[in-house]
Amino acid sequence: MAPQRFREQYDQIQRSMPDVPLAIGPDDAGEFLYEKGVVLARDGEEARLVEDTVRQHFTTFAGLTADHVRRASPETNRSGITRIQVADPGQGDGGGDPAVAGALRALREPEGRTGRRLVSRNHVVSIAVNACPGDEPVPVEADAQPNPAVADGAHTPDSAVGVLVIDTGLMNDYRSYPLLAHTRGDAQVEECGDDGILRQYCGHGTFIAGLVAAVAPNTDITVRGTLNDAGAILESEFGEKLFEAVDQDGWPDVISLSAGTSNGRTDGLLGIDAFMRELRQQRTLLVAAAGNNSSATPFWPAAYADLPGFENAVLSIGALRGDGEFGACFSNHGAWVKAYAPGERLTSALTGFETPVPYVYQHSTYDTCRYGFGYACTCRHPRHTGVLSDEGGSGKPDQVMFEGLAQWSGTSFATPVAVGMIAAHMTARAETDPRKARTQLMDGNREVAEVRGANVPALIPATWSPTPVALPSTRT
Repeated sequence: MAPQRFREQYDQIQRSMPDVPLAIGPDDAGEFLYEKGVVLARDGEEARLVEDTVRQHFTTFAGLTADHVRRASPETNRSGITRIQVADPGQGDGGGDPAVAGALRALREPEGRTGRRLVSRNHVVSIAVNACPGDEPVPVEADAQPNPAVADGAHTPDSAVGVLVIDTGLMNDYRSYPLLAHTRGDAQVEECGDDGILRQYCGHGTFIAGLVAAVAPNTDITVRGTLNDAGAILESEFGEKLFEAVDQDGWPDVISLSAGTSNGRTDGLLGIDAFMRELRQQRTLLVAAAGNNSSATPFWPAAYADLPGFENAVLSIGALRGDGEFGACFSNHGAWVKAYAPGERLTSALTGFETPVPYVYQHSTYDTCRYGFGYACTCRHPRHTGVLSDEGGSGKPDQVMFEGLAQWSGTSFATPVAVGMIAAHMTARAETDPRKARTQLMDGNREVAEVRGANVPALIPATWSPTPVALPSTRT
């Protein structure tokens, strides 16, 4: 069942990037998306080595010319990445790209000589993921309260913790939610379609900002709309956008990032390598979502938390189910996930505080959990029919109205809960170093949950209220 959702998302992201032919990888296995006909290399000598190797090994690509290689000067491309075209991206379908796979194989030998990877697919980075959040937003009762509830404390500009949310932009009426009165940043682009229906993923960044503000009221939150295009961006652009986000206002105390991709490797993403190396030299703490593939495969950039040299700079966050006792069905897991926070059916600001906004579901729920769990997870409940899931067009997609708060699930939302706990700890302890605060919080934490049979650190805000789990779990 999980591959069905992935392919639905492939179709939607491809529509949002009509000029970028996409393939499913590796070899149509449904783990990630990437740009067809293109590989990435570091600018300069390594890019030339990649191009020469491709020319030497693939006579099919004898027509490759310098025009295919797009180099940018260091002044305009701090990520230092070059896109190299190795085939006609218009050939074939989305079921993998043999030309790109062949180019990667051809560069394995030079990689052994240089001691580091020279080439990569150009992956699609998307808001954490299958390639989507754990579910779609759900309306709540008119008198519903945020969950986690608003913690005690006030916003004090002189001591507020700086939090940068890199996500979709802010909804136009976000200031009508009192918790976000001090929030600033980029506006969401095209909140609704021509039919007045709320577009998928709109409100994602606003929802995240609301969670941070609820757990840690003494925060200065900035939201950057880096992922406004259906929550997705190419790896080749992502590194540069990350630099732009921190350059605009300076490096913050904490970055909340609910986006990423797997890539079948254990050494990170080539496209953000320069950003991650600079992050390591800063005082900023990156808190990143572990992803929603229900997989142990490393999800980047969250999995940098497990790489030497990044232990203090990155904290990876998985999601707990509604009772806080076990991992959510969709949450990625493994030794590279360093902590878990509530991430199922959280309540925060979405949109429609001033004017109710309609939304049409894109994905249908399932009769059973798509990952094999037995409790009443978000795969199953609440029931709805979605446009992308109805191939035959026999069912009518469900439409709902949003009027302010909503309920949503995913590691996307466990992440800002953890960010809020770190920020609240900084305020309570007058700690100005976010990495020290992270260490102090983790060392002093006594909460644990069970994920796949292992006890893991659980970051549980005092104001969070568990939700009942309707059925006993048959798999944890």
